Amino acid sequence: MTTDTPARLLQLLSLLQTPREWPGGELAQRLGVSRRTVRRDIDRLRELGYPVEASKGADGGYRLVAGKAMPPLVLDDEEAVAIAVGLRAGAGHAVEGVEEASVRALAKLEQVLPSRLRHRVTTLQAATTALASGDGASIAPETLTVMASAIAGRERLRFAYRSGDGTPSRRLAEPYRLVSTGRRWYLVAYDLEREDWRTFRVDRVAEPFATGARFPPRELPTGSAAEYLRQSVYRRQETYEFEATFAAPADFVAARIPRWVGTPEPLGERSCRLRGVASDSVEWLAVRLALVDCEFTVHSPADLVASVRDLGARMSRAAG
Repeated sequence: MTTDTPARLLQLLSLLQTPREWPGGELAQRLGVSRRTVRRDIDRLRELGYPVEASKGADGGYRLVAGKAMPPLVLDDEEAVAIAVGLRAGAGHAVEGVEEASVRALAKLEQVLPSRLRHRVTTLQAATTALASGDGASIAPETLTVMASAIAGRERLRFAYRSGDGTPSRRLAEPYRLVSTGRRWYLVAYDLEREDWRTFRVDRVAEPFATGARFPPRELPTGSAAEYLRQSVYRRQETYEFEATFAAPADFVAARIPRWVGTPEPLGERSCRLRGVASDSVEWLAVRLALVDCEFTVHSPADLVASVRDLGARMSRAAG
């Protein structure tokens, strides 16, 4: 019999999180309490925001249903290990669409993960090999979680950094945001020694650690970290403007195009225009446009038009 009410509530919540309906008598037997106590515990869970639905009948069943908000979940050892391994695998490569949320979730989970489970996660990940997609550099998940935690806690961050030409340096910075481009991770931060905002490629960062020294938030020169990164990258690279139209709704194209490429403008219910500024090669952009998986026409620049034409001819020869 579970006499400790908080422990019993956690055990009850763990049972209800399985996708089935639990008869009141079975819950009472599992918890070693009366059905009346089960009903009181169910009411306590509802007061805490858990949407527990009761069914009428001789035994009266209970199940957890979808609510308006996401309440805290209770995970057993196997579930916690499985989620941590999955998040680590995804965090090692920039995953378009869920990248920042994945890193925040991983940072929260690993903060409370017992050492015995953390060891299991590390061992399991070391024994497996992921089939990575894209050409982005892989990153140790610990690097991302240290940065994410420092950002959340507004703690100054120290780390070693290697520039594009290989020059090593030590940095002390106030981290602002992690930004994923779908192929690479970047840290947007205020460099205290250089007294200016900087962007750092995370795959060039080593030995990051939060100093514990907190700092007040600073205002970025631009509206968002993504926009600051875009401008920072474009200042360092040769860029070009492009334009293309797609025979598909704007929301269909937007779901299949990285945010940094551009935002489609609706031309009608079944067509849209995409204008943007790119710094990658025209060959890479041609492939990205083709991956939208609908008919499209490239209008400019001429180099991109030629690259799409060459890509189409190459694919035709491959199919022949």
